[in-house]
Amino acid sequence: MNKIFVKNKEAIFRIFYSALFFLTCALLIILAAGTIFGLVRQQKNPVFTLGSPAGAEPEFAHINDIRVFSGLGRLRIPLVNSSTLLLSIAFPYPANDIAFTEELAVKIGDFRVMAAAYFSALPAESLVQIDEDAAKKEILRLFNNSLRLGRIEALYFNDMMLIE
Repeated sequence: MNKIFVKNKEAIFRIFYSALFFLTCALLIILAAGTIFGLVRQQKNPVFTLGSPAGAEPEFAHINDIRVFSGLGRLRIPLVNSSTLLLSIAFPYPANDIAFTEELAVKIGDFRVMAAAYFSALPAESLVQIDEDAAKKEILRLFNNSLRLGRIEALYFNDMMLIE
């Protein structure tokens, strides 16, 4: 019985290695055929594409598509006189400028810190009557100084509330 068991074991290994060999050969043939097909076919007509074709504009971004960036969220800024300023900042940006849009997304934290630092540094007597236009101009200047790939043209303050 030991001899039969060893022979069956050898037969199983032989079948396994034969199947593995044929599978490897099949994969090599498929790889070689794909390589030859890739070298022979014309580049103008892709077999398939993932995403949008190279050079094509996304459907949602048209040439004059202007969006409003409100990614800063609501800021809660502690002020000198121990009150809190609630503020949301938004601004228009060109949606078709993908690099600038990505830069804006990266700078969200910096923008929040700049706005908070500006309002926190205001003297207590000017907090009662905040000059919105002066604040917008200064914050716009700070934001644009940190940007490299584009400019912000205008700022909007939404939900500006002073809580004492």
